[in-house]
Amino acid sequence: MPNITRRRALTATAALAATATVTALVAPAASAAGHGHPMPMPMPKPQSFDEVYKGRRIQGRPMTTAPGGHHHEHGGDYQVLIDGVPLHVMRNADGSWISIVSHYDPVSTPRAAARAAVDELQGAPLLPFPAN
Repeated sequence: MPNITRRRALTATAALAATATVTALVAPAASAAGHGHPMPMPMPKPQSFDEVYKGRRIQGRPMTTAPGGHHHEHGGDYQVLIDGVPLHVMRNADGSWISIVSHYDPVSTPRAAARAAVDELQGAPLLPFPAN
């Protein structure tokens, strides 16, 4: 086994440290350039709607931001109503939507969440959800 000098050991350590630094700096740039994991795209804003579905009036529209910059609902900046009563909706990280009525059945749009809630209610009135 050859004798390793202090100079060779320090040179090898410096080379390893430089390689690790370059790898750490290049990896995020390569990922952003389309190599590796793609950058997340912003989710499209849902369209407004106003229709009668199975005899119930369902509406959806962008919501204005509350004073202080906060949204009152987990749906962010979108409000859904069934017969004028707010339906609590939430947008999931994958872009799907759920409501307080059909919480375990994600759908693709707030309109689909409103329709699923009407189906689940089976003619019963939607009761207001108490805010925290």
